[in-house]
Amino acid sequence: MTPLPNLAVVICHGSYHTTDPFLPLIKKLKANGVDAYCPQLPTADLAKLNVSDANHPDFNRVPPAGGYPQCEEDTAVVLNVLGPLVDEGKSVLMVGHSSGGWVATEAARPEFQEKSRKERGLAGGVVGILYIGAFVIPVGESVHSFFQPKDGTFVTPPLMTIHKHGGAGLGTLVDAEKFIFNNLEDAEAQKWAAALTASPVLTTKLANNAYARLPCAYLVLEGDQTLPREYQEGTVALQTQRTGEFKIYRCSAGHSPHLNWTQGVVETIEDFVKEIRH
Repeated sequence: MTPLPNLAVVICHGSYHTTDPFLPLIKKLKANGVDAYCPQLPTADLAKLNVSDANHPDFNRVPPAGGYPQCEEDTAVVLNVLGPLVDEGKSVLMVGHSSGGWVATEAARPEFQEKSRKERGLAGGVVGILYIGAFVIPVGESVHSFFQPKDGTFVTPPLMTIHKHGGAGLGTLVDAEKFIFNNLEDAEAQKWAAALTASPVLTTKLANNAYARLPCAYLVLEGDQTLPREYQEGTVALQTQRTGEFKIYRCSAGHSPHLNWTQGVVETIEDFVKEIRH
């Protein structure tokens, strides 16, 4: 049973991803009567990263003219999906996975929020944000600045390779079967790992304080090898001190519950929306 008539879910995927790993989740949501979308974000789109042949990418090439896409472009793509849904009167839940938490937060701007639209006599709007093993980035910080030392040094996480141009170039993931797709069968983990893309360093600062205006929930991934449970909980606790409590959900999955805990993610979405409406 659909928890809210006229509900749509907009999923903001993380870095290095195409939308393909989220198709099983979209399919299950639609089977439950929930409209769902996951637009491809430019910062993870090989066609926009100047890697020559996307099937045999060269990650050491110079940046494209005008530079790599940044989170502003990611946000614009999400708003192109969100805007028409809101205009149709849809109630929209934003869902952010991994670094897509930044995008979900930035895109949930006041003019698209249900409360502000209702005040203007308009139907529809964003009703809340669900973060799934996601980066909860404070306002005024970027994905890069939040995770890097404040003394300006550049630290490469163990799951990443930074290519020829360093912080001005592209990064890719290593051991993705361990870090991103743990808890999957080996063959499936290898399939998804082979389909990962690349990312520039994400330096756009978050401007929209959606945390203070919208109900927020967090699905803690207790088996996550990319963003350990303690780090997930710590970022939520930090934001909670500033803008109030998050609804906390938990599961034993690794970093990709949309693949091996799909029904659980659907039920989490439905439960959170029901709670928002009570």
